Amino acid sequence: MPESFAAPVLRSATGMGYHYLPVPAEVAEALLAAGTRRVVATLNGHAARRAIVTHDGAPALIVGTGLLRNVGVREGDTVVVDLAPDPEPDRIDLGDAFEAALAGDPEAAERFFSFTVGRQRSMASYVTAAKRPETQVRRALELAHKLRTHTLYGDLRGE
Repeated sequence: MPESFAAPVLRSATGMGYHYLPVPAEVAEALLAAGTRRVVATLNGHAARRAIVTHDGAPALIVGTGLLRNVGVREGDTVVVDLAPDPEPDRIDLGDAFEAALAGDPEAAERFFSFTVGRQRSMASYVTAAKRPETQVRRALELAHKLRTHTLYGDLRGE
């Protein structure tokens, strides 16, 4: 059930100011009714795994500047979007640095894999979003340490 549409690249005026693509309500409703929340979004021929989210009460796809750069567009431009259900909605790209850090720290790995897929994806994205390999390694090691020592943001102190 692939869906295609044209969408402008917009920037959120609130919060962290991320870029997003509005998704026509009928497209989002059809995907969500079929049980699809995670999609493969192809923007001008470049595929990326994304989730349909709500922005200001309307469905949208969040897109990072790296993806926009790869696609060759920026805020205000219009892109052709093809959406298809993600065949592997629970797939997470850990990246080499984070995979190695978890392999070397079984306690951190055990805790990491106890989290929901969404939380795992968020942590992995924090590591893989770094441009420089050195930064990815530093983030991976710091995150593994925080997992093992229960010092992640939101962990209760003193337990």
